Amino acid sequence: MGECVSSCSSRSSILVSSLAIFLLLAVAGVNADSPYRFYTWKITYGDVYPLGVKQQGIMINGRFPGPHIDAVTNDNVIINVYNYLKEPFLLSWNGIQHRRNSWQDGTYGTNCPILPGKNFTYILQFKDQIGTFFYFPSLGFHKAAGAYGSIRVWSRPRIPVPFPPPAGDFHLLAGDWYKTNHYILRRYLNAGRALPMPDGLVINGRGWNGNTFTVEPWKTYRFRISNVGLATSINFRFEGHKMKLVEAEGAHTVQNVYNSLDVHLGQSYSVLVTMDQPAKDYYIAVSTRFTTKVLTTTAVLHYSNSRQGVSGPVPRGPTTQINWSLNQARTIRRNLTASGPRPNPQGSYHYGMIKTTRTITLANSAPWINGKQRYAVNGVSFTPADTPLKLADYFNIPGVFNVGSIPMSPNSGGNAYLQTSVMGANFREFVEIVFQNWEDSVQSWHVDGHAFFVVGMDGGQWTAASRLRYNLRDTVSRCTVQVYPRSWTAIYMALDNVGMWNIRSENWARQYLGQQLYLRVYSAAHSWRDELPIPKNALLCGRARRRHTRPLL
Repeated sequence: MGECVSSCSSRSSILVSSLAIFLLLAVAGVNADSPYRFYTWKITYGDVYPLGVKQQGIMINGRFPGPHIDAVTNDNVIINVYNYLKEPFLLSWNGIQHRRNSWQDGTYGTNCPILPGKNFTYILQFKDQIGTFFYFPSLGFHKAAGAYGSIRVWSRPRIPVPFPPPAGDFHLLAGDWYKTNHYILRRYLNAGRALPMPDGLVINGRGWNGNTFTVEPWKTYRFRISNVGLATSINFRFEGHKMKLVEAEGAHTVQNVYNSLDVHLGQSYSVLVTMDQPAKDYYIAVSTRFTTKVLTTTAVLHYSNSRQGVSGPVPRGPTTQINWSLNQARTIRRNLTASGPRPNPQGSYHYGMIKTTRTITLANSAPWINGKQRYAVNGVSFTPADTPLKLADYFNIPGVFNVGSIPMSPNSGGNAYLQTSVMGANFREFVEIVFQNWEDSVQSWHVDGHAFFVVGMDGGQWTAASRLRYNLRDTVSRCTVQVYPRSWTAIYMALDNVGMWNIRSENWARQYLGQQLYLRVYSAAHSWRDELPIPKNALLCGRARRRHTRPLL
């Protein structure tokens, strides 16, 4: 299943010595009983034409989108990344939890960038996870230039999956796209200007009818859908076919059937589609949601015995209907009879019976600070420090950040300010987080290192009485959730993963201009049982440059 540059079964596929690899794996605490999958990736510029216009994209091994990562629960994935760009680069892993190991998270709060001409080896373990995720570049608005790809984590062979094996498994990386090059978009943002409406949509890096998926009549296929865009929610339809939802970001779901499905920024789903229609070609249609101008693109669903291409109008989807989307979101629930990555029902975790230790309210806003457009959480617009926060925390470097530099509820004064915002929390707390949105646009929030239970969402102001409407039995657990305009969304989350974790807007202009923070999940035990030590190959920069990890020998 692995898709590698060279053989996944040989250690020679990664361009470091076998001794160095052994030492790196040993220090990373990866599981020697689980398989290893090796990748070597070269990050380069290259010409791309997603919307028919030549642009400078960011390629991985000459490909856009990048290579797929295929792994099985608990596999160790070793990725050696060579940066041939003219600027620093980082990759992050949307939805991969990095148990006890935020050192591999790939955001600037946790990792030093890979400098031009240098390389870094990520050492990941997909510990106790299954499902559909993706990776993306996290620095410098590089996400607008590509360098993203799919991650598929399969169940272990003996773990039952709540649907028959499909005849095929396809990925659909979809999202909005700008014809303007990423460095010009970055220049707009640095000047304090908001970005315009995207120019179009792409599926797997291509525009209108740029992809064809060939299927056999009367067989059922799995389509893994991820919204890898920058700015807009999208809606999926399979012309003439229904979708059966089976997975949301690693959780098996109640198998509801939908004609169309909203996928918000950063979200991933798996659907089953049965080829039960007359033999011809059909549109796979994607369009924007909640936008004045509706952008649409298509791929082709091709029956192997078809002699008729796609024709006629593209099936229309919902456009600006908030209530339609909210009601659909409430139907996405957890399959309590299915196993997760381990052989026990997912419903055995009774999240609704656990008393929360505190309530954190996070409100987004779009203030102007020093004459420039910024975005904020609880009145604080995040600014990166000169040293990754995780390194500053490990080496006890003063003056980089302060725990508690962002309040746990919105400020009443309404004034926003710039700060390297870090919120403190204790290991094994069970917290309630309320995302409050008073703006007129849909927000999308992601939490690194964790999965959370989406217990409620509704319009207006959240109050304690809102808890009476929570789903405390079978809500889905995931890592990315939407908040509708002038509405709230509430989650329950077990802080069971020590580290420095990014909480961010998945609207990438908002993230770039400050709508993010870091959650420091702290254990006073300082035990390797709770958190792995700093990797021996960790890059050091900023005020940590002259520090040391540990010797390789």
